[in-house]
Amino acid sequence: MADWSIQNVRDLKWYDGGPRGHLAQLVSDDSAQVGVNLFVLEPGQPMAMYHWEADQEGFLVLSGEAILIIDGEERTIRQWDYVHCPPGVPHTRVGAGDGPCVILAIGAREHQDGDGWGGYPVSELAMRYDAASPVETTDGDVAYERFPRMQPGEFREEWLA
Repeated sequence: MADWSIQNVRDLKWYDGGPRGHLAQLVSDDSAQVGVNLFVLEPGQPMAMYHWEADQEGFLVLSGEAILIIDGEERTIRQWDYVHCPPGVPHTRVGAGDGPCVILAIGAREHQDGDGWGGYPVSELAMRYDAASPVETTDGDVAYERFPRMQPGEFREEWLA
């Protein structure tokens, strides 16, 4: 039987993605069925490259605002907006507004690193925000090659404001 847990975001292991914001995994167990991540994006920082996945995902904006690029369209999302993303729908989020945006992301973990998980289509709209792979690929190393790898980071109290 798996262990249950209670965690405070202040105590999580945080990562610094440089131009891609900050990330903490609320569920870090590799055997977990669902991935739950907390992202903090400054204006202009993409959360991910424009991509689609074989499983559904969901995103809840906890504070601030972001640009949602989904299925070739652009929309502003704000605090308490929830985005349901069905399988196969390409999407990404980019920090917007005048301060940090905090987004809770939830998605299946079974396909993330294997064949058939999804892909990175080319998108001129997403590329305007530096949020798309320059070539269509299923390889994350190709899609993210121009970005630094996530490094250990630190929680910042002002993110809870």
